[in-house]
Amino acid sequence: MDGVTLLRDHEHVAEIVLDRPEALNALSTAMARRLAAVCAEVAADASVRAVVLAAAGEKAFCVGADLKERNSMTDAEILAQRPVFRAAFGGVLHLPQPMIAAVHGYALGGGCEISLSADLIVADESAVFGLPEVGVGLIPAGGGTQLALRRLGPGKAADLVLTGRRIGVEEALELGLADRKVPAGSAREEARTLAAVIAGNSPVAVRAAKRALRQGAGLPLEAGLEIEDNAWRTAVVSPDRAEGIAAFNEKRKPVWPS
Repeated sequence: MDGVTLLRDHEHVAEIVLDRPEALNALSTAMARRLAAVCAEVAADASVRAVVLAAAGEKAFCVGADLKERNSMTDAEILAQRPVFRAAFGGVLHLPQPMIAAVHGYALGGGCEISLSADLIVADESAVFGLPEVGVGLIPAGGGTQLALRRLGPGKAADLVLTGRRIGVEEALELGLADRKVPAGSAREEARTLAAVIAGNSPVAVRAAKRALRQGAGLPLEAGLEIEDNAWRTAVVSPDRAEGIAAFNEKRKPVWPS
């Protein structure tokens, strides 16, 4: 449906699939609208504890904005498209649940930016990352400049953004653009496995921990510790904390009440 499919085949794990393989999952306006809507649906679902973002087809995770669509657009039409794309990228970035990107093949431009929005990036051996926007008269604007800066540091981010070069999975791991390398064709399976592990933990604690990690990024240490303290206070007064400690002492698996 408009290039994005939502799957709920796994308990407490939602899978958002970029599903336009005939166009290498390039983001059209309709696809961006659908992605924003799906992210909003998932974010509002308290039963979802972890999210996998994967892609259909064998060649690409996502090659970014659909430049064939943009080729016939006027400046005014491209400017009108901007809020639609910002909503799509923002929907991915601001998911309250931990999100794991399962990357295979090309993750270029907006595709690289979507993966940078994830909490964890699992990349298979075929993965190729890049932010090539400067080569077509644009800049990475799905969060790419800021997310690369925060994930990689200023020099490494500038290297990718200003050259527009592509990198394979080994360099992505070295730079910190990928977190785990897996054999070709297994990124989605590995991401599901990770999501299941995360979903088995306290949903209150996991969301609070993600919030502390995200909000604390780039802050001075003392300010970050205040963010952490607020997140801890959210967890410590929740029923999950009582159940978690009780389950530990009773040597059983927790049954999370939230």
